[in-house]
Amino acid sequence: MFAQDHPLNRLIDEIKKIPGIGAKSAQRIALHFIGLPQEDADRLTEAIQDAKKKIFYCSICNSLTHVDPCDYCTDNGFSDEFLCIVEEPFNIISIEKTGIYKGKYHVLLGALSPLKGIGPDELKLDRLIDRIKNGNFEEIIIATNPTVEGEATAHYIVKILKDFQVKLTRLAMGLPVGSDIDFADQVTIKKSLEGRTEIIEK
Repeated sequence: MFAQDHPLNRLIDEIKKIPGIGAKSAQRIALHFIGLPQEDADRLTEAIQDAKKKIFYCSICNSLTHVDPCDYCTDNGFSDEFLCIVEEPFNIISIEKTGIYKGKYHVLLGALSPLKGIGPDELKLDRLIDRIKNGNFEEIIIATNPTVEGEATAHYIVKILKDFQVKLTRLAMGLPVGSDIDFADQVTIKKSLEGRTEIIEK
């Protein structure tokens, strides 16, 4: 057993902080890193440092980018008629892999969770409202995760947007309840996009 301040333990402890990585996985990853040739380890370190320095959130949609506005916001190949609202930047990647959605995106950077102290202000929903007010969107697709927090967030967004002259839809529930969009396969996400249903607030 290595001492707590041993370099390997320090590396394992840092890797365990990555979401979804447990103690055993962290240990395997750490040992893999240790086994890399020095040149490969240096490239990995440089890639992490470079990404950390150069990547930030887009000032319009909150997706990760190295230019502002990001490609999703400036590329004319992404239609201004549709706006897909997701919780995290990596959700965009999952949706893009389906190849069927060609609209714009808006990333909330989280979901409503009173227990975690995340409310409307933390999600900067006023920015979302301003964007929709000033845009020409015909349909808003709410693609928050099918979790308790995701559903609460979707319901709240519908509530604040119900008076807008815009169609509100939610991804079809082909997505597994209680899971994240990122864990769903592309076929499931594609079917959810195609089968999205209009939301009518009563």
